[in-house]
Amino acid sequence: MIRFGPSGNSKRFYDEGHISSVDAPKWLADMGLNAYEYSFGRGINISDEKANAIGELGKAFDIAISVHAPYYVNFANPSEEMAQKSFDYVLRSCRKVRAFYGNRVVFHPATVGKMTRKEAVELTQKRIATLARLIVENKMDDCIFCPETMGKINQIGDAEEIVEFCKTADFFVPTIDFGHLNARTYGSLKTEEDFERIIALLINGLGFERASKVHIHFSKIEYSAGGEVRHLTFADTVFGPQFEPLAKVLKKYKLEPVVICESDGTQADDALTMKNIYENII
Repeated sequence: MIRFGPSGNSKRFYDEGHISSVDAPKWLADMGLNAYEYSFGRGINISDEKANAIGELGKAFDIAISVHAPYYVNFANPSEEMAQKSFDYVLRSCRKVRAFYGNRVVFHPATVGKMTRKEAVELTQKRIATLARLIVENKMDDCIFCPETMGKINQIGDAEEIVEFCKTADFFVPTIDFGHLNARTYGSLKTEEDFERIIALLINGLGFERASKVHIHFSKIEYSAGGEVRHLTFADTVFGPQFEPLAKVLKKYKLEPVVICESDGTQADDALTMKNIYENII
């Protein structure tokens, strides 16, 4: 079953008088959506009680809830102390996603920093292996951990790197952010074939079963020489990518991803647009 939903709460959610994310599951279900990503980008500061309340309503309204670990995660940081903090951010995010009655944790892998890219990727791979060990030791391997493709050139996380990281353990499933990939490749994602190459990379690298459950982020993103600049809305006519070519590939391969929209302020409405595009493909 493919799922569509937003990252966080859109502007319209608040404009209609809603104050708390506890209202989000019913609001999204009434729109016809069935997924929701709660971001800990600036820190993990929600109580278990509130997460439980949102999660109970998520179950009641069939809204699958994922979480995004803090943006501070950087498994290429040369400091072992900072690496420990990154491990902790991911493990704490997993504890919280359980409070939501969800099972997917999205995280950013790393930044190149002052190393060469080769050195940074090798260190990240080593730390991902350590993370896998910690996940098993903490009995969290029933959850799904989703390293994300990144939008800036100096970030670790092109599609090939993410697939390699996910080979470390079966509980790693990629987050393919097509807006990020489009930004870091200066607008390369245009045709159905462009998107199909990425899906084929997942299937060939991880097998169909894991590839079919891929976590997807989608939005239009402005980019410059360094890659990602800022997230836009579907109303933008300058930057891509467009969703329809990807929708055709998802339907062609009968994939069942969670598709999360990260548009700037219109994420719920744009998620519904994606759902309608997908459902109207013959």
